[in-house]
Amino acid sequence: MIAVAIDESADDVRPWVDGITMPVLLDREHLLTEVFAISNVPAVVWIDEAGRIARPTAVAFGSDMFKDFTGVGAGPHLDAVRRWVREGVVDIDTDTARTAVPDLADDEVLARLHFRIGTAARRDGNDATARAHLERAVELAPDDLTIWRAAMPLLGDDPFGEPFFAKFQAWQERGSPFHGLDAMSDDAGAGG
Repeated sequence: MIAVAIDESADDVRPWVDGITMPVLLDREHLLTEVFAISNVPAVVWIDEAGRIARPTAVAFGSDMFKDFTGVGAGPHLDAVRRWVREGVVDIDTDTARTAVPDLADDEVLARLHFRIGTAARRDGNDATARAHLERAVELAPDDLTIWRAAMPLLGDDPFGEPFFAKFQAWQERGSPFHGLDAMSDDAGAGG
């Protein structure tokens, strides 16, 4: 298992990885969110030893830390991972897995490009250019938490503050759209 943080710096990640024994990588450029069409975190992708996607992007948690907030417990997903590792059982067939996560829409692709330009401009100290591109990215992909939530601290907003909760509630009211499988629930057993 490998965790990948899509944060701006190791210092941003450090408080969240205390006690974690698996490798935690930092993807400042958000490349994995593009490759796997990830639009919310935490997201989990099961990749086997041969590099094949066994189970595509899905909402999943490694603990119940956010269960009260999200309503998603870690148990069903962790049980499914154990079944996969121990028995080779995956709850989704290969053909369904191939089409389960749609490609990014054109506006989402453009949003990610604006996000990259914005973060690069910010690192170079060009705050006006950074702000313009980050704001445009958020406009183009209002349902992509990997963009709007990641842009919040870069634009001077608290990613755990009131603006986040307001945007999060609006996102939930739109049906919590994202690219990937739904979270596994206790009701669904091994399914999603």
